[in-house]
Amino acid sequence: MAPGAPALLLLSLLSLPGLPPRAAACPAACRCYSATVECGALRLRVVPPGIPPGTQTLFLQDNSIARLEPGILAPLASLRHLYLHNNSLHALESGAFRTQSRLLELALTGNRLRGLRVGAFAGLAQLRVLYLAGNQLVQLLDFTFLHLQRLQELHLQENSIELLEDQALAGLSSLALLDLSRNQLGTISREALQPLASLQVLRLTGCVPEPPLSYMPAAAPPTENPWRCDCALHWLGAWIKEGGQRLLSSRDKKILCAEPPRLALQSLLEVSGSSLICIPPSVHVEPLEVTANLGEDLRVACQASGYPQPLVTWRKVAQPREGAPRAQAQPEVGWRGTGGLGASDTGSGMLFLTNITLAHAGKYECEASNAGGAARVPFQLLVNVSRQQQLAPAPPPAGGPVSHEPLPETGSMAFRALGLATQTAIAAAIALLALTALLLATMICRRRRRRKKAPGPSGEGALFVNDYSDGPCTFAQLEELRDERGHEMFVIDRSKPLFAEGPAEAAEAPGVAQGLPLQPPSAYEIHC
Repeated sequence: MAPGAPALLLLSLLSLPGLPPRAAACPAACRCYSATVECGALRLRVVPPGIPPGTQTLFLQDNSIARLEPGILAPLASLRHLYLHNNSLHALESGAFRTQSRLLELALTGNRLRGLRVGAFAGLAQLRVLYLAGNQLVQLLDFTFLHLQRLQELHLQENSIELLEDQALAGLSSLALLDLSRNQLGTISREALQPLASLQVLRLTGCVPEPPLSYMPAAAPPTENPWRCDCALHWLGAWIKEGGQRLLSSRDKKILCAEPPRLALQSLLEVSGSSLICIPPSVHVEPLEVTANLGEDLRVACQASGYPQPLVTWRKVAQPREGAPRAQAQPEVGWRGTGGLGASDTGSGMLFLTNITLAHAGKYECEASNAGGAARVPFQLLVNVSRQQQLAPAPPPAGGPVSHEPLPETGSMAFRALGLATQTAIAAAIALLALTALLLATMICRRRRRRKKAPGPSGEGALFVNDYSDGPCTFAQLEELRDERGHEMFVIDRSKPLFAEGPAEAAEAPGVAQGLPLQPPSAYEIHC
């Protein structure tokens, strides 16, 4: 071999495509071999980047991962096994595993999941085993596992599940093992287990073998389900006796009652059916009608009694339109302290309304329900608008167009605080004063125009006579004659004398002192 040939061969091998350096194909501090990536116990807070797309088994257990970032698992479409147990996951986003259509096993044991959203497991069409034990789940809502039609094992033990809704397990037609032990279940309905056509093992109580994946023990060991032996659980005892016992272990067959106190620590199978009773609920609301002012807060208590303790729910009854069928009462979105309807409560359900508006007015219903039945009581809320009148558009005439222009502001807070009658009276008084001022202004203008049209000499001493030639009169007398006698007045025009002036006439004037200059008498034509 020629000198330098080994070096050329090595360079040619490194330059071949499909052989990237190992550092670029494996996340830092992780171990990668074959199609497996191990990143466990590395104190990771997020899923590390750089995981090879062809990975089939991924170990991420014993870290501090609190959230699966959107799209972080999207490149890993070849995954078969994903282990995320003993992390800090508190929620699963909808579609977090949408691209993992080949995943067979998913371990989420020992996290902090408090709830499961509908669609959290969308895309896992091939999933066979799902571990959810050791979380903080409180309830399982309808259709939570709808997308897991091939799931065979579902491990839900050691949570705090109190409620299993009737359709929570819908879609699990292939499920063979269901573990619900060590939760807070007081009852379970026949409808909840009805979709499980392939069920072979049902674990409701007792110690069970440890799962294949170890996880950190809880601070306080979980207790058994506190079964409430009432009429709602009658079916379970009958089902076990008829043939369901083949699905239960020897310990599961001895389901112990936690309540009522008279049946505590007795086995469900040993309690007679006549002892499994329920008391239908009764509801009391006082008062049944309340009138509230705009902007006020309101709290109404709904007292309910019965056994088991009724679930209390407030609903606002929808007002039917003309010609439409009457709608049933629908629950509002849960709220507390924001002006909406309160969430369901047991025993005493409170209706909280804050900052009341006209939209809150109407009919409400308080409903209490348990396994023994349901009871409803109507409640009427009236809103008094006299405290703070809100202007509303007047109803349009029949067949006329509807105006959508914004309403004017109502003015100051002091004016809006007055009653409707007071506001109307003030507005009418202001309009009357404005009309009176307008009339006075019109009269003054007309009088001034008449004075301007009447010609006369400048200065004082203008004389006026009437049409009967009563003699001269002053302006004040002229007004008096016009008002009392209604005669038309004429003004003397001094520019047109009727007779020539003569000194003789002046001398003949009687009673005139000698030596005083006298103004010669004059006569003037009277113009109308």
